[in-house]
Amino acid sequence: TRVMPVRLAATKPTGGAVELLALEPADPDADVPGSRSFRCLAKSRRPLRPGTELSIASGQAWARVVDVADGRGAKVVVAEFDRPATELFERFGQTPLPPYIERPAGESAADRERYQTVFANQPGAAAAPTAGLHFTAEVVRALEARGAALAPLTLHVGLGTFAPLRSPDLDQNELHAERYRIPRRTADLVGSGRPVVAVGTTVVRALEAAAGERRVTPGAGRTSLFIRPGYRFRVVDHLVTNFHLPESSLLVLVCAFAGYERTMAAYRRAVSEGFRFYSYGDAMFVSRAEAM
Repeated sequence: TRVMPVRLAATKPTGGAVELLALEPADPDADVPGSRSFRCLAKSRRPLRPGTELSIASGQAWARVVDVADGRGAKVVVAEFDRPATELFERFGQTPLPPYIERPAGESAADRERYQTVFANQPGAAAAPTAGLHFTAEVVRALEARGAALAPLTLHVGLGTFAPLRSPDLDQNELHAERYRIPRRTADLVGSGRPVVAVGTTVVRALEAAAGERRVTPGAGRTSLFIRPGYRFRVVDHLVTNFHLPESSLLVLVCAFAGYERTMAAYRRAVSEGFRFYSYGDAMFVSRAEAM
């Protein structure tokens, strides 16, 4: 998935500042580039109400709040823009760098390309699938020379991936749905009996959501699958993944995959060795616990 510059600075008629982070088209079946209506995370001092007009770039563009959505604790609105998404984001948007990268995205024009994977070609994500950032064209060629078959799929990273968990009781948490697409060739390769190495937790979620008993159904879909300890993995044998934020669904997924004690031991080692964490950080290669 390709990260779009979906962070928009806007103002209310009162002059109050609003930040919109566009997540996905309000119509889940809509084409991303041509959509004008998006579900957005909204940050403002006072809650936004339906009908509120928002000015973008000192009136060069505008948005209208048409609905306040179920954000499961997040401030999510449906905003209707005055032009197609691609035109709006490319002209007025900023790269949605994670909040722990404290400098503004506008300070580095390189972020628009650095915060993309070499595989990225389908626009539609609000965040990068960060394990893929470790792969370069040279690494890909070396893997293929060693006999690895690279099989693409798309999961548009959205709120379901990076929203923090709301309850320490994992059964009380739900994830927002995210869109994915699995080509037939990828489904066939996964079902061929070769070991499956997922590059990132987003790949795990997409494959496992589309899986039967070791078979993956090709095509498009949406998944809110929350993988936690006790989940029986049907597809993925190995995982390349970054070190994730605490209290996140991603860390829970890695614990379910590799085992809690092994995962925590890896994190302790990473801290002691000074590894870098999160989006631009280091990665680890782990095997499924029951496969060890």
